Amino acid sequence: MAEIADYLKLSPVMPVVTIEDASIAADLARAFVRGGIRVIEVTLRTPAALRAIEEIARAKIDIVVGAGTVLSIADLHAAANAGASFAISPGATPTLLAAGPMATIPYLPAVATASELMSGLAAGYRCFKFFPAAAAGGIPMLKSFAGPFPDARFCPTGGISQETVKSYLDLPNVLCAGGSWLSPADVLAARDWVKIEALAAKAAASRGLPRGG
Repeated sequence: MAEIADYLKLSPVMPVVTIEDASIAADLARAFVRGGIRVIEVTLRTPAALRAIEEIARAKIDIVVGAGTVLSIADLHAAANAGASFAISPGATPTLLAAGPMATIPYLPAVATASELMSGLAAGYRCFKFFPAAAAGGIPMLKSFAGPFPDARFCPTGGISQETVKSYLDLPNVLCAGGSWLSPADVLAARDWVKIEALAAKAAASRGLPRGG
């Protein structure tokens, strides 16, 4: 099984998408790929989410699809059964931290504080979603984490835009950033794949070279 870090390194920006209509999922993923994006997070916030993940996985598109807003072990199992390659939470619970290493797909817990980060590291995790990034301290917080937690790596998500993302990506402990600006609701509703592709291309160019870690 691939490590979660392998997926986080696929693109500098991971689109975080909320899909109301599963029939558009494959076309959305293809637009991202044409723009140079190779990973996508579909949030489990709508009744169509699991079906959307299935549609993307079944279409054999050159993109890795993960499930977001995983709040329980049931969500984790449902995501895996739908064909998700990884799962992401907006936070973490002791139950999910314990279940993650035994899951059939990699799991990325989220942290917002040093104490939560210590709990995640103690549970054996090295990679984390930092959420809500802007509200939880943004770039200064990530810089602060680097000193006492040099081995931790992050995918900051929440309150990031195309205008600010490069500042996050320039940090050595950031593998990628998550963002919803690549698929605005009105653009999705219009099925404007040309616009999605253009937004994806800008995001894909946010960092010239893949970052290790």
